[in-house]
Amino acid sequence: MIKKKAIMIGAGLSNMAAAVYLIQEGGWSGDAITFYSLDDHGSNDGAPVSETTDEYWNKNHPLENTKGYVARGGRMLNYRTYVDLMDLLGRIPSATEPNMTAEEDTRSFDAQHRTFDKARLLEGSKGILDAGHLGFNNKDRLLMTKLIMMPDSEEEKLDNVSIAEYFKDDPHMFQTNFWYMWETTFAFRTQSSAQELRRYMHQMIYEFTQIEHLVGVNRTRYNQYESIMLPLINYLKDQGCRIILNRRITDLDFKETQMTDEITVTGMTMTNTETDEVEHITVDDDTAVIFTNGSITDSATLGDYNTPAPENMDYGAAAGLWKQIASKFYNLGNADKFFADRNASEWVSFTLTTKNHTLLNEIERITTQIPGNALNSFLSTKPITPLGQKDVNMSIVVHHQPHFTTQKPNEAVIWGYFLYPRRSGEFVDKPYIEMTGKEMLQELIGQLAKVDPGPINIREKEAEIMDSIINNIPVYMPYASALFNNRAKTDRPEVIPEHSTNLAFTGEFVEQPYQMIFTEQSAVRSGEIAAYHFAGIPMAKLVDTPRYDRDIKTLMRATKKMFE
Repeated sequence: MIKKKAIMIGAGLSNMAAAVYLIQEGGWSGDAITFYSLDDHGSNDGAPVSETTDEYWNKNHPLENTKGYVARGGRMLNYRTYVDLMDLLGRIPSATEPNMTAEEDTRSFDAQHRTFDKARLLEGSKGILDAGHLGFNNKDRLLMTKLIMMPDSEEEKLDNVSIAEYFKDDPHMFQTNFWYMWETTFAFRTQSSAQELRRYMHQMIYEFTQIEHLVGVNRTRYNQYESIMLPLINYLKDQGCRIILNRRITDLDFKETQMTDEITVTGMTMTNTETDEVEHITVDDDTAVIFTNGSITDSATLGDYNTPAPENMDYGAAAGLWKQIASKFYNLGNADKFFADRNASEWVSFTLTTKNHTLLNEIERITTQIPGNALNSFLSTKPITPLGQKDVNMSIVVHHQPHFTTQKPNEAVIWGYFLYPRRSGEFVDKPYIEMTGKEMLQELIGQLAKVDPGPINIREKEAEIMDSIINNIPVYMPYASALFNNRAKTDRPEVIPEHSTNLAFTGEFVEQPYQMIFTEQSAVRSGEIAAYHFAGIPMAKLVDTPRYDRDIKTLMRATKKMFE
């Protein structure tokens, strides 16, 4: 149903993409589009710490040290699959590079700084592993092949099947180099959905041949906020869009009809989180409501160098609204499948800022690679899983510097994460979730020390490194991997639910054919679909999505890699 105006609930990538397509393809005026959001630092974030402390989830947890930078996560791009994202970035100016689109900026930077990871996996007493050998046995190969070859029409067979359950008779899979790399590249867990693993296998099957070096990974010039979100914000504001922050939508009103399955939003209840004032907004017949129904950074909290990030038990704001409205209709999914099992979704990250390059130089020496190439994952030296298996303790990303436009020339920013925050450190005897920024740094130094080839171990420079620290910000994210949680296809709503006249869902918690979630690609695609629907543009005009799982040459190369 064609509309003339739109209310966007959430100001993340998917809704901003929808706005761009409404303006450029639908011919809408920007002043017809209004965003309501808690903040504009969503999952594609990055900012000086001082700018984030008063945002919704952090304001009740004041920090002692507000120096340095923070990025709750980081996104690796892939031109071959992120076709909708690159189309979007080609439509807007770069925020940092004059006379370039955001796409040209990204491609230009990436062409000059190609990824080639020389130290993807590291293990104590062994150092850098030869991860090109994936480590499959015949049972691993058989089950992987069955997963990859499963047609789309049979995907429901994997409803509510976890990866652990799919490989229940094959525990060896979780001791392969392949799993260690896949787990840490994409943030899958054994509890995650086998359905999502299958989709990743289909979209990323060509990564089999290069996963140990990440040569298929493309990166933005700076953090994702400055390289992706800020260009969008600047463009949309220039077009007249209103972006209203510090607003939390708590409920939607729906039209009462004889056919109770008709979904027509007639109003919204909204709280100003600065004043606690409650406001009601009427939604008329000409207005679409485009709702990002979940966020992986909702309920996230920050710590600092001497303070662990507090554990926030709040149910996510976006997910809470989703749960509220889904209770009124039968076909809007099930938020609890994703947001009621923190054990399957939580992790802790950290953003380390240094005043010189001492630590950066030591990491470069130990990993044998310059900043900008790496995702380094450190394997445990002893079994740590319930099945008595080894696994990855932590991972770090050493960005090309500077990672923020306001960094001083001598400053460095390093990011890392713990996929299983309830596990305890090898060098700091407490769970990662309880560690201060200082303790996370000590754990990192310990992990680097155990793989240091010498002749002088990094431990001898520990005092110098500690003295170089401006801040280290731990971030607790209860829903970081929630989009991978085990579920059925019907647990996520369609972008345009059946019988909806003016409501669309966008983001990583909507169901789209073939798309991989946890990617800027799927986020943009959902916004594009919503925009085309309400602007009356045929879906046939959507950006073409490649199907690498149907490319014979790609499949043959992947098969060969399995047996190496």
